Amino acid sequence: MCYKNYETEGLTCMLVFIIIAAVLGMFQFGYNTGVVNAPQIIIQEFISDIYKKRTGNDITDGFNELIWSITVSIFAIGGMVGGISGGTIANRFGRKGGLLLNNIFAILGGALMGLSKVSHSIEMLIIGRLIIGFNCGLNTALVPMYLSEISPVSIRGGLGTVNQLAVTVGLLLSQVFGINFLLGTEEGWPYLLAIAIIPAVLQLCLLPLCPESPRFLLISKQQEFRAREGLKRLRNSSNIEKDIEEMKAEERANQYEVKITMMELIKNKKLQLPLLIGVIMQLSQQLSGINAVFYYSTGLFVAAGLSEETSKYATIGVGSVMVIMTLVSIPLMDRAGRRTLHLYGLGGMFIFSIFITISLLVKFLYSWVTYLSVVSTLGYVVFFAIGPGSIPWMITAELFSQGPRPAAMSIAVLVNWLANFVVGLVFPHMQKGLSDYTFLPFTALLAIFWTFTYKKVPETRNKTFEEISALFRRDEVLNANGTNIDTTSRYRFSEGPITEKSETYGTFSQFGDGLPTQDHHL
Repeated sequence: MCYKNYETEGLTCMLVFIIIAAVLGMFQFGYNTGVVNAPQIIIQEFISDIYKKRTGNDITDGFNELIWSITVSIFAIGGMVGGISGGTIANRFGRKGGLLLNNIFAILGGALMGLSKVSHSIEMLIIGRLIIGFNCGLNTALVPMYLSEISPVSIRGGLGTVNQLAVTVGLLLSQVFGINFLLGTEEGWPYLLAIAIIPAVLQLCLLPLCPESPRFLLISKQQEFRAREGLKRLRNSSNIEKDIEEMKAEERANQYEVKITMMELIKNKKLQLPLLIGVIMQLSQQLSGINAVFYYSTGLFVAAGLSEETSKYATIGVGSVMVIMTLVSIPLMDRAGRRTLHLYGLGGMFIFSIFITISLLVKFLYSWVTYLSVVSTLGYVVFFAIGPGSIPWMITAELFSQGPRPAAMSIAVLVNWLANFVVGLVFPHMQKGLSDYTFLPFTALLAIFWTFTYKKVPETRNKTFEEISALFRRDEVLNANGTNIDTTSRYRFSEGPITEKSETYGTFSQFGDGLPTQDHHL
C-alpha cells in the first residue's frame, strides 16, 4: 500500500523503514544535546558532593561552573572527532555499515554516564559525554549522507527535514524525561543519561534489514548487481533504469577523479565556493545562538524572572514547538525551496533575538515582560525549525558529487561541532559578562549569515546532484542565488579524452586546469 499511495513521490514502505532506522542516529544527537538541560542543578550538586568527599572542602562556585561547562561542551569535542572521521568511515565501511559500527560508541557512552553516580565518578560522566558526542558526530555525517543517496530527487528535501524532525523529537523527549516527577531527580538523572543506549540497540536491530546506499555500491564499490538489488527494494519496482542511468552519469563525470582527502578538497579551487557555502551554512546553524537555548534555556528563563519549575515547562514548550514546526517544514522543503526557507528562518531569528534582548532589559518594569521572553524564545525556535535547523545538513550533501561528498561532509560536520563547542563553553560566560545583552552577538551574526545566503547560496530544490554541480562550474556563476546563472555550456575539468559516452554535466568534483572545449545545451 505504501508504494501505491505514494508512487509518484517515490515513497515506498522500504524507504520509510530505512528512514526510521537511519534517523535514530539523529534522534540520538537531539536527545544528548538537550538531556543535560533540565537536571543541571542536580548534576552540579553531584559534582559538589564528589568534590567534598575527595578533598574535604567545599567546591567554589567558579570551579563548579567550570566543571559543568566542560561536562556540557565536551560532548561537542567528541562530535568534532566523530564528524571529521565520518568521511573515512563512510568510504571504508559504507553508509549503513558505518552507522551500525557507530552504535558501539553509543552503548559505551550511555553506560559510562549511567554508572557515573553509583561509581562516584565525575570522570565517568565526562568521558561518557565525550564518547556519546563521538557517536553523535558520526551520526551527523553519516545519516544525511545515507538518506540523500537513497532518496528520489522529488522528495529529497522532505527526507532531509526528517533528520531535523528526529533531532527535535530527541530534544523534546530529553526535556520531558528531565522534569522533576520523572527522571529529573537526584536518583533518576543517571537513568536519564543512560537512555541513550535504547536507540542504539534499536538501530542495531533495524539497520541489518536495510540495503546499503546503491549510489555508494555502484560508484564507489563498482558493485552494480548489489546496487540494482538495493534499488529494487527501495523503489519496490524493477523499473530502476532511470536511477541507474543517473548514477552512471555521475560515475562517468567522476571517472577521472582521484580519491580526495579533506586537505585536497580545501586546496581545490573548483571546490572552494561550494565548500565555503557548506561551511557558512553550518556556522549559520550553530552561531545563530540556538544551542544557547537548547543547553541553557531553563537557566535563561529563570534569569528572565520565571520560577525554576515553570522554566522547565517552558523548556518543554520550546521542544514541542520545534517538533511541530519541523513537521510543518517537511512539505515546504520541496515546494518553497531550501534557500527561501533558510532566508525566512534567519530573518525571523534575527527579529526575535532582538525581542529576547528587549525582554531581558525591561523585565523589571512589568511582570508580563517575563512572558514576552518566553514568547520571543518560542518565535526564535519556530524560525530556526523552518530553515537553519535542517537545511545546512541537507544542502552540504547536495552541493557535492559522490567523490568529494564524504570529505565535504566531514569538514562541514567538524565546523558545526566546533561552533557547537564554542557556544556551549562560552555562553555561560557571555551571560555573566554581557548580562541582558547576551543575545546581541547572535543578532549581528544572523544578519551576516542572511546576507551571505542571499548573495551566494543557490537553490537546490528538484535538482539532481549533477545539475547542482553544474551551478558551480568555473566562470559560470554570476549570481548563485539561482536567478542569474548561465547553464548553457559545459566545461571539461578532467584530464583525458571526452567521448560521446563519457561526456556529462561538468562537475566541480573533477580535477585539472580545465578550459571550455565545446558548448552543449543541458
